[in-house]
Amino acid sequence: MVGREKELKIRFVPGQCELVEEDVDIPNRRVLITGATGLLGRAVYKEFNENNWHAVGCGYSRARPKFERVNLLNFVEVHDIIQDFQPHVIVHCAAERRPDVVESQADAVSQLNVTASGNLAKEAAGVGAFLIYISTDYVFDGTNPPYKESDAPNPLNLYGKTKLEGEKAVLENNEGAAVLRIPILYGEVENLEESAVTVMFDKVQFSNKSANMDHWQQRFPTNINDVASVCRQLSEKRMLDPSIKGTFHWSGNEQMTKYEMACAIADAFNLPSSHLRPITDSPVVGALRPRNAQLDCSKLEMLGIGQRTPFRVGIRASLWPFLVDKRWRQTVFH
Repeated sequence: MVGREKELKIRFVPGQCELVEEDVDIPNRRVLITGATGLLGRAVYKEFNENNWHAVGCGYSRARPKFERVNLLNFVEVHDIIQDFQPHVIVHCAAERRPDVVESQADAVSQLNVTASGNLAKEAAGVGAFLIYISTDYVFDGTNPPYKESDAPNPLNLYGKTKLEGEKAVLENNEGAAVLRIPILYGEVENLEESAVTVMFDKVQFSNKSANMDHWQQRFPTNINDVASVCRQLSEKRMLDPSIKGTFHWSGNEQMTKYEMACAIADAFNLPSSHLRPITDSPVVGALRPRNAQLDCSKLEMLGIGQRTPFRVGIRASLWPFLVDKRWRQTVFH
């Protein structure tokens, strides 16, 4: 499962340091992750890297020094990295996933979510790589949940439409590819704004000011580490069984509105929640959202694939570094 390569290392000895060449083990299974600097991409990279895969991540504006800098809209760059690395698996996490941003930048988003995805699928097919395209529950209109993979999509907003078009572009260019639809994500964030779940934490913490929270849209918050594990499990299953392809769903199984998530966050940190106010009306600003786009995950479960972190456990691990009142850390974690 591993090969050998030479690596230069600095060795310190009393009075001097020297440059030495050492053998290092390089796993034979190779995976390329796009969007590796993003919330999900970081978790996917870590999951593969820690489970005997040779993982290479690529990003763009934040890529260096850890990841390769690749512009997915530059087809030459995409071709070159895939030909050079010859991955067995590609996990395509890169996308514009903020619905309100998509509405204002339609052409640019279509280039990334659709055109680049179709090209990546074609390049993956050229080297026989298994491509996992990360999609969304927003391909459904939310009127008749739960949704199976075979149910007809009907996206309400441009984000859902571009991701659905991306799905079609991927499967048209690579019949052996997989589409993995997932819902709202949270996990180890670099800043609170990186997730639509963690962004609520400041409103929860500052209890001196009342905060309106959506209590209309039904969501299923899903931990990025769970999605990363599913991607790895699916890849390893595929390497043993070429019939593993097509569309799949994965999701957390705790149904919550954002108001209920905020209350659960408060509870996880022993913080008050009486200042949080549930708003039961459907949102009147921004892109349209589906009321309840719950995903049926039984197809992956039947394959023995899955992992679910309880929300209170996952959110506490994700948010404690952002706790303002450090005294609470003592009561919560000691």
